[in-house]
Amino acid sequence: MRFEIMRLDEVNGTTVDSTVVDAASVNRIVQQAAAIGQRLWIRPAEVSAS
Repeated sequence: MRFEIMRLDEVNGTTVDSTVVDAASVNRIVQQAAAIGQRLWIRPAEVSAS
């Protein structure tokens, strides 16, 4: 499963940037964000039909 992780602006909460990662990478990214107090929004990534 893949997830979209959006980094949020500290002041107004708008999306600053986003990336799509696999499930194994989510924990590492969350740990890094928690260490510096960064706000994230995580949701399942849209699956495109091939």
